[in-house]
Amino acid sequence: MIIWLVKTFSPLLEQLEVLSTGDSRVFLTARMALASLSSFLIAILLGPLAIRWLEKRFRERVDSDSEKLNEIHASKNATPTMGGIFIVGAILISGLLWADLSNRYVQLGLLTAAGFALLGAYDDWIKLSTTRNGLKPRQKLVVQLIFSTVIGTALYFNHHSVPAGLDLIMPVTRMVCSLGLFFIPWSMFVMTGSSNAVNLTDGLDGLASGCMVFAGSAFAGLTYLAGHKVMAEYLQVPFIPGAGELSILLGATVGAVLGFLWFNCYPAQVFMGDTGSLPLGALLGFSSLVIRQEALLVIAGGVFVVETLSVIIQVFWYRRTGVRVLACSPLHNHFLFKGQHEMKIVVRFWICSALLAIIAISSLKIAT
Repeated sequence: MIIWLVKTFSPLLEQLEVLSTGDSRVFLTARMALASLSSFLIAILLGPLAIRWLEKRFRERVDSDSEKLNEIHASKNATPTMGGIFIVGAILISGLLWADLSNRYVQLGLLTAAGFALLGAYDDWIKLSTTRNGLKPRQKLVVQLIFSTVIGTALYFNHHSVPAGLDLIMPVTRMVCSLGLFFIPWSMFVMTGSSNAVNLTDGLDGLASGCMVFAGSAFAGLTYLAGHKVMAEYLQVPFIPGAGELSILLGATVGAVLGFLWFNCYPAQVFMGDTGSLPLGALLGFSSLVIRQEALLVIAGGVFVVETLSVIIQVFWYRRTGVRVLACSPLHNHFLFKGQHEMKIVVRFWICSALLAIIAISSLKIAT
C-alpha cells in the first residue's frame, strides 16, 4: 500500500531514486525497519485483546503420552493458546502495508503464511474443541505437502529463467548441484520439514519464538543481500531479482514474533499453537528456497533441526532396540527431565540459535 502511494508520485520518486537500495526503487532498508516496528506494535497492541478472547475459547490441554511430562507442565494447563492468530495477523497487516504487493515473492510469502496458519488453526481447533488430538499426522502432512507443492511449482516457473535459480548451493565449499524439475519435490521437503521443525520446538515458554527471532533475522538479512545486485556479486551468492522485497515480510515476522514473545516468555500468558508454529517454519523454508540458501537454513535454524533429529533418532532407536536415547524427546524435554529449570534451557537454546545465525551469515565470506 505504502509503496503504491510512493510510486504514484513518480516525479518525486525519480529525484529520490539515487538514495534507494538494492533492486527496489523505494527505500527497501527503511521499509524493512518500518515493517518490523509496525508488526511489533501491532502484536503488542493486539496481544491483550487476543489473549482475553482466546482465554474464553481456546485453552491448552496438557495431555501428552508421558505422565511425567504432564506433571511437569501441569501449571500450563488452561493457558490460552492459538496465539499464532495475532502473530500471523501482524505479519499480514505489516506486509500489506509496507511490501510491494506486485512482487511475486511477496505474494507467495503472504499465501504461505495464510495457508499454513489456516491449517494450524484447524488442527488447534480440533485439538481443543474435541477429544481428538488434532488432525491425524498423515492428514496434516498431506495438506502441508499440497500447500508446499503449489508454492514450489510457482517458484519453479519463476526461477527456471533466473541464473542459479534452480541450483542447490553448499556453504563454504560453494559446490553447486542443479536441481532442475526436482526443485518442486525439494521445495515440498524443505517447506514441510521446516514447518514441522518449528512446531516440534514449540514446547517450552518462549523457546520457539526466541529461536525464530534469530533465524528470522538472519534470513531477513540474507534475502536483502540476495536482492541487492552489488552485494550479491561481492558475496558470490545468487542474485535473485525481487528477492529483496521478501526481507519486508521477514522483518515483519521478526517484529511480530518479538511482540508475541512479550507475552510468551516465562511464565507464558499465551502459546502460539500450530496456528503460529506451522506458518513461521514454512516462511523460513520458503525464504531459503527463494534465495537458494537451503543449506544455510540448516545452520541458522540449527536448533529446529537438532530438535527434529532428536525426535527421529529417539523413535528409530526405540523401535529398533527398545532403549531410549533421550529421557524424553524433543531434546528440550530431555534437559527438563534431567532437572534443569525451564528458563535456563530456553535461554541456552536462544544463545545457540544466536551463534548459529552469526555462523550462517559469516559463512558467506568463507570459501575454499
